[in-house]
Amino acid sequence: MATERDRPYSQFNFLVDITDINDAQQDSGGFQEVSGLGVEITAAEYRNGNYSFNNVTKVMGLSKVPDITLKRGVIGNLALFEWIKAVQAGEQEQLKTVTVTLLAEDRTTQAQVWQLSNARPLKYTGPTLSGAGGEVAVEELVLACERIEQK
Repeated sequence: MATERDRPYSQFNFLVDITDINDAQQDSGGFQEVSGLGVEITAAEYRNGNYSFNNVTKVMGLSKVPDITLKRGVIGNLALFEWIKAVQAGEQEQLKTVTVTLLAEDRTTQAQVWQLSNARPLKYTGPTLSGAGGEVAVEELVLACERIEQK
């Protein structure tokens, strides 16, 4: 559902939807940052012994999705941590679909959608707490997924 135009979209209008995790009032507490969206495709080098040229041929290998990092301000919602605990307990049905939607400036038009299949939490990092600071407490969740698609 990508919408093409002459100038790039701004990076700050986006939504994150995690299947069965989202709060009815907010999209997972409103993530402030998503990083790591991408795909890596490996290539193996191969050369036949009877090949007449002294160079290798590139053969397409497997593809993989790098880890995705989500950051948000701490809001007191424990739904993400409950998901982490379920995955720690080995519950395979806890694999989720995560959808990241980039919005146009009107915040209603979907500019680009990335769908992460079979996502699971790999790492949770709580906020750095300081009595002298005035910053927002930010938590970080790193996800692994098996496939990424753009819609």
